[in-house]
Amino acid sequence: MNMTRFKEIQSKGIITKSKLPDANYVINPYTGCEFGCAYCYASFMGRFVDEPIAEWGNYVFVKANAVELARAEIDHLIAQGPEMTVLFSSVTDPYQGAESKYRLTRGILEIFVEKKYPGTVGILTKSALVTRDIDLFKALPKVDVGMTITTTDDAVSRFLEVRATSATRRLRTLKELNEAGLPTYAFVGPLLPHFVYREALLNDLFAAIADTGTREIYVEHMNIARYILERLLQELQREPDEVKQVYINAEQKKHKEKLTSMVGELLEKHGLRLRLGQTIEHKKVGELKGRNPQTAPTKSKTPKLSVE
Repeated sequence: MNMTRFKEIQSKGIITKSKLPDANYVINPYTGCEFGCAYCYASFMGRFVDEPIAEWGNYVFVKANAVELARAEIDHLIAQGPEMTVLFSSVTDPYQGAESKYRLTRGILEIFVEKKYPGTVGILTKSALVTRDIDLFKALPKVDVGMTITTTDDAVSRFLEVRATSATRRLRTLKELNEAGLPTYAFVGPLLPHFVYREALLNDLFAAIADTGTREIYVEHMNIARYILERLLQELQREPDEVKQVYINAEQKKHKEKLTSMVGELLEKHGLRLRLGQTIEHKKVGELKGRNPQTAPTKSKTPKLSVE
């Protein structure tokens, strides 16, 4: 049962500068996310709204004036030039359940369409609700729609991605977006640590993504900052010690290098292109001195494969 608490608030701004490697600005219509994914780095956002890490998924602050702010701020964004990229969203899901009621993401997108925003509008979500706005995506000059897919196993996705759309439904949604003729990508983030021991499962995931018609993916190692590991181990408390150890070991260099090598091989096998040309790895939150961990990625290169 979803016990998420919702609270409407007034925000001071909505189009925010980003330090992401391929987004100049981000738009987060909500603070918090009812999907409550156990591995989510964005759970750190609770400190800005007086919510503890353990409550991630149980609250959503709705930026009730988000659409009005977007209308007031978009001209400044347009003035930055057509090379600018805006991402919905970096620390929330723009199509979580609250969007069905509040329609903030859709309202902001309508302004982008009305203003004929010339830059790229990026979307990243775990929700099938994204297909509701296909009409707006088609009306934008440049759009890029991404779906986060971390597994093909609905049991695993339900366990780690508590209230998000099921893995199989996300794959169908990605196919629907491709059938609509939209540019798409899959975000394999985080790269689940147990894949290092079960390569067949990672192969299944890449094959399923390719079958949707999507040809581009981002891949990101799991962020095992202490505050995230604490939440994960809480979810894993009934699991055997060896399962817990897989997640604890996920921060080790050897573990990441093995996964990165596996990714390189499977990209070639399934005809997929890795965006940024690298598997993303984020710095630990403790090294960021209070900064948003999403703004300071480090990267480990996927090795080029030799052709025999």
